[in-house]
Amino acid sequence: MCADLDHASPDGASGVTPSMLSGWERGRHTTSSRYRRLLAHYYGEPVHVLFAHQDESPIEASDSPRLITDPQSLRDAMINVVSSAEEYLAVAGSRSRDQNYLTAIETALHQRPSLVHYRLLFGSPRTQPLFEHLEHLLEIRDPQDRSLGMKTLHIGLIDTDLPERFFCACEHTAVVPLPSFISVYGFDCGVVLGPNAAMRLVDHARQGYAAASRVENPTVLRSLNADTTRDRYTA
Repeated sequence: MCADLDHASPDGASGVTPSMLSGWERGRHTTSSRYRRLLAHYYGEPVHVLFAHQDESPIEASDSPRLITDPQSLRDAMINVVSSAEEYLAVAGSRSRDQNYLTAIETALHQRPSLVHYRLLFGSPRTQPLFEHLEHLLEIRDPQDRSLGMKTLHIGLIDTDLPERFFCACEHTAVVPLPSFISVYGFDCGVVLGPNAAMRLVDHARQGYAAASRVENPTVLRSLNADTTRDRYTA
């Protein structure tokens, strides 16, 4: 079916993978507007009919957001997401600089070989710690390795014309940093979300990666200039 969707896509490359199709069919992931239009055309059904089962999914009480209003609590919450991830770990943003948080991600990938990690960058890494972190990820895992039957490291660079977004999500919890309540430049508060919202963000990262440029070897990574200015803490 992926080949058929490629053929139906205007540019001949839909970006749909077998794992994405499986997630949509099993109800584990939602479908973005881009893929909704493609699938609606393919099946000859209106979007609102074809995806009614996704749009009517209830938001449970466990998904009610919890506000975090201080930097330490934000860091702790993000590290907790990383440390408790068993299946997926999705991180978006190009400004990370907190070493404990970045080290926790590296440790998770070391300790759990089957943990599938997505890292979405919005422009080149803007801090030296993040640049070095990405180098470490490529040392820990080979993105081309399929020894577990699947790819487990995905690093993608999103078109910088799109607004940058920040989040850290696993299969049961997500943290979304927000602009500071007291500083023009900082992102030192945020919200914690439950399992339904968390999996939506994991799927957001998966679909973003499908449309991203790959940054999955040291040569490509070194071609990106780490911008160390305005290196405030975010995801």
